[in-house]
Amino acid sequence: MTDNVNVRRLIPGQFAALLLASAIGIPAWAQQTQPAADTQSTPPAAAQQQTYPEAAPYVPPAKEGFWGHVNPFARKVWVRKQTDPINSRLTELDQVNAKNAAEIKEVDAKAQAGIFKAQTAADAANQTATAAGAQAQNANGIAQGASGHVDQLTSTVSGLDQFHPVTDVDVTFHGASPALTDDAKKQLDDIAAGVTGHNGYILELEAHSPHAGSLGIQDSQRLAQSVERYLVTEHQIPVYRMHYVALGNAEVASTGDESSKPKRISDVHVRLMENSLAAQGAASPQGAASSTGADRP
Repeated sequence: MTDNVNVRRLIPGQFAALLLASAIGIPAWAQQTQPAADTQSTPPAAAQQQTYPEAAPYVPPAKEGFWGHVNPFARKVWVRKQTDPINSRLTELDQVNAKNAAEIKEVDAKAQAGIFKAQTAADAANQTATAAGAQAQNANGIAQGASGHVDQLTSTVSGLDQFHPVTDVDVTFHGASPALTDDAKKQLDDIAAGVTGHNGYILELEAHSPHAGSLGIQDSQRLAQSVERYLVTEHQIPVYRMHYVALGNAEVASTGDESSKPKRISDVHVRLMENSLAAQGAASPQGAASSTGADRP
């Protein structure tokens, strides 16, 4: 009876030991058999050629105290160690900024100097151009004035020998006497008043006499000289402005004018001729002669 109880008690213990031994033995047997399978499945050459990347060195994390990054009870040395790298970087940045600012200032100064120099040169060129323009305008005005003066002189010179009749009168005499009547003097006074102070004129005197031959020429010559003498003495007409011809009783070919018809009486036909110089105004003959050099009293 007692032996049966012991057997009943031992069988469960032995069963538990057997189970424990099996649990330990199976993993051990699996570990012994697994390398052989791996060795057979993996070629030796592939196992030797396999490489692995180098791992980065391990950097231990910075130790922080109980208060974290900021320790209110930290010493000055610890604080200095923590801030010195920051201060050095800030100093380096300040130096770089100062250098950049100096370079920018230098470049700006050079640019301003170049701009000022260019502006000064441009102003000087502008002033030179303005002065040159003024001189050109002045020269143009002088040239135009000279051109106008030349045109005037050309017109005057070309008109020196271009005379056209202005007026004419017939001064009659009584017979062959060269004495001037009051009517004759009045006619000569009117002509002299029209030429006083003028230039560019001449007086043509054609003396006629009813006598033939040399007697008629002499009589007509005395009549022309009488008229010329009166104009010179009474009105200061220059002698070179008067030209006479003694025609006697010679007939003058008719030109459609009454004065050109044959004369059968004693008279002097006075014809006033003038050219472009007469249009210069009431200048004295002496002044006009000195300015043109053509006429002299």
